[in-house]
Amino acid sequence: MHTEPHYLAGLNLAGRRVVVVGAGTVAQRRLPRLVSAGARVEVVAPSATPAVQAMADNGEIVWHQRPYEPGDLADAWYVVSCASDPAVNAAVSVEAERVRVFCVRADAGTEGSAVTPAVGDHDGLLVGVLAGGEYRRSGAVRDEILDALREGRVTARPERSELPGVALIGGGPGDPELITVRGRRLLARADVVVADRLAPRELLDDLPPQVEVVDAAKIPYGRAASQDFINTTLVENALAGKFVVRLKGGDPYVFGRGFEELIACAQAGVPVTVVPGVTSAFAAPAVAGVPVTHRGVAHEVVVVSGHVSPDSEASLVDWSALARLRGTIVLLMGVERIAAFADTLIAGGRPTDTPVAVVQEGTTRNQRVLRSTLDRVAKDVQAEGIRPPAIIVIGPVAGLSELG
Repeated sequence: MHTEPHYLAGLNLAGRRVVVVGAGTVAQRRLPRLVSAGARVEVVAPSATPAVQAMADNGEIVWHQRPYEPGDLADAWYVVSCASDPAVNAAVSVEAERVRVFCVRADAGTEGSAVTPAVGDHDGLLVGVLAGGEYRRSGAVRDEILDALREGRVTARPERSELPGVALIGGGPGDPELITVRGRRLLARADVVVADRLAPRELLDDLPPQVEVVDAAKIPYGRAASQDFINTTLVENALAGKFVVRLKGGDPYVFGRGFEELIACAQAGVPVTVVPGVTSAFAAPAVAGVPVTHRGVAHEVVVVSGHVSPDSEASLVDWSALARLRGTIVLLMGVERIAAFADTLIAGGRPTDTPVAVVQEGTTRNQRVLRSTLDRVAKDVQAEGIRPPAIIVIGPVAGLSELG
């Protein structure tokens, strides 16, 4: 008859004493989950990694800065022994057996009275995989399960009532893998998705068929959904008891009008969860090999909207001040008016040979990168057929090369 080596169970450690012997990198990995479980964690070790020491300094754990001594496990509910010396771990295991407390031996998984499973969280679902003491095997299987959950190959949607209102999610710069973990998790729970044109569109294909997708595209100088329509769609669906995800490109609050949508929801009594996103202002240049700051080159960076011409009365930007800066200007939505912006900066004192990098559809398979200078960029953009969406980086960093 086949017998299982371990019985899988979940421990409620909230408010209970947990002893961790050792404060190296293994403890550094194990401690955050113990702390988040509410355990009263006491670490016994003569030295600690900076991260473990910081947890002690912050009051998250108690660190007894000395070697392990017999009696350290008194009144403990759970023990993790991860000292660098196997003899210490063996001694801890012997004491744990004597005082009848379960003990995990990090150096020899099968020699302790308990084994830590490989654990991951998805949408409030705690996934644990146990393969005896084979931590690498457990971790590999856990990762496969989590990937399947996140990609929708395995469905585990919770009850809709747990998530009222609207989630305002930044989808990142375009590559679907650059959405945050929380953003991906909440998107998988949506009843209605109101999606921007620049939101990662591949993610929509992963949604279950019953999810309603509303197009909230805003095409530059062309057809666009009105902001009133978007606000009304969010509010009405949320008040109808549906969980609504507003999926936006980049970050909701970086020229994304996200706060306008939050205000509309708040005025209607609709709760909003804000999930920040990776902004294209920094991500698109990064993947194109352009750092927006660099030691000794640029110590300041300004992100500017280019949807209004610099000579327009509606412009709220002090372009003369920007021209005097020595650092980096990241211009969004500025392709159509790049000639006016370049002329204004040159007139304000920026050198004509200031490097400029233009990144079209950054992080996507359609990405294109144009390198130019401030006096030529408008002609080069036209000659190369650069079109929105594109990020324009102006400043010395745009002339840097990874080759030095």
